[in-house]
Amino acid sequence: MSKQLTRCQTIERSMITTYRKTIWSPFVLAVKKYRLISAGDKIAVCISGGKDSMLLAKLMQELQRHSEIPFELVFLAMNPGYNEQNMQKIMENASILEIPLTTFDSDIFAAADSACAESPCYLCARMRRGHLYAKAKELGCNKIALGHHKSDVIETTVMGMLYGGQLQGMLPRLQSTNFEGMELIRPMYCILEEDILRWKEYNGLEFIACACKFTQNLTGGDEDIFSARRKVKALIADLKKENENVENNIFQSVHNVQLDTLVEYKQDGEKHSFLEKLQK
Repeated sequence: MSKQLTRCQTIERSMITTYRKTIWSPFVLAVKKYRLISAGDKIAVCISGGKDSMLLAKLMQELQRHSEIPFELVFLAMNPGYNEQNMQKIMENASILEIPLTTFDSDIFAAADSACAESPCYLCARMRRGHLYAKAKELGCNKIALGHHKSDVIETTVMGMLYGGQLQGMLPRLQSTNFEGMELIRPMYCILEEDILRWKEYNGLEFIACACKFTQNLTGGDEDIFSARRKVKALIADLKKENENVENNIFQSVHNVQLDTLVEYKQDGEKHSFLEKLQK
């Protein structure tokens, strides 16, 4: 008689069986292709409480169990000012998924709202990252892992063009300029958001979304339908109806930049022009 699996074991198995092609394999691909993990690393997996960071935690746990490369994990959850209900939901999900959280508090929501009440999201994101770097370094970590996924990369690329007037990507790993010896990695770089949603729904899981006061006041708990990212999501979805390769094509475009065809580009903050290559 086969042993009855726990709910956590069932969820873990789904990542490497049901969703092997769309979640597990792309995760392993990103780790190997971008050399995200090295022997001796101590990585702080940053948990916001949403679907992306919770799946990231499970993937990193599974990788640690089977990897030939020895590395340590800390599952770091910051409370930037969540209400009691949202914090309780995070702890409940961590218990279901058997993720041993290390938690700490901050006043980021209040500080960002006070400093930039009309649009605090950018400041909030920067402050969150700074607090996470600082806490991770305090705990002896040399890397933090964030739950950004392939859809984030694609949408950021398109948003930069349509709203920022620039070609700009999102790197899978990045050295910190403010915290010496620390590095940011994005192990879900090759996983599409729609596949994360499928995994979540398949396992009957419920996670918090952005839970700050600003978002709740704007939308009643839903995403802001007027946000640039929401519009870009809709645009890509419409284009995908006509061409199923649209997402992959955008993603590959940041891996296949033809500098010789660009009029101007920046490297290490210095602007260069195609005129530099022409004979004077």
